[in-house]
Amino acid sequence: MNLKKINLKLQQALVENDLIEANEMQQQTFSTIKSGADAVIQSIGGSGKSTTIVLNVIQRLEKEHMMSPRALIIVEDKEKMLEMLDLFSVLGKYTNLRIYGTHDKSDLDYDKNQISLGIDVLVGTPNRLNDMFATAGYDVNQLKMFVVDDADVLFKNRMDPKITRISDSIAKTQRLFFCTEITEKVEIMADKIMIEPLFFEMDDED
Repeated sequence: MNLKKINLKLQQALVENDLIEANEMQQQTFSTIKSGADAVIQSIGGSGKSTTIVLNVIQRLEKEHMMSPRALIIVEDKEKMLEMLDLFSVLGKYTNLRIYGTHDKSDLDYDKNQISLGIDVLVGTPNRLNDMFATAGYDVNQLKMFVVDDADVLFKNRMDPKITRISDSIAKTQRLFFCTEITEKVEIMADKIMIEPLFFEMDDED
């Protein structure tokens, strides 16, 4: 991909999967996300938001490090979680990043045991992640990225209190919202938990 200073191992995986040209969203947001700034990124469905999330997480984390998660990705449901894990498997092919996914019906004790073995990226639903962070003493000080995918959908479904609760347990991290529409609730939540967020709105044709 034609992105400045992109990780070479990530670049290799992207090229192998015919992801040669970065789209407008990826071009406009890459430097901002890499810098660690908070941001709200809006683009239509099917425009590559999940791919953008995964490639930026791989870019920032690069390789296995320490025991506690360094990126937390909140998704709508089990299907979205599995889709995200598949993308990490493909685009993280040449890294040793440890990815783990959890959802509302997974075994909570099993999840906790697996995570305690050491992971880099945790992908999960708001309900399950809220339960996990409330009952397990994770070292959230290691978190570099707090990402909410389909933020407009999750906030519409009244998941904002749980996402706020998770965010409030983390003192300092980059917070990113990805959405199809920047709704009033998205703006309210950005104002509530982010620090001077940047807003990116993509045209439909992009």
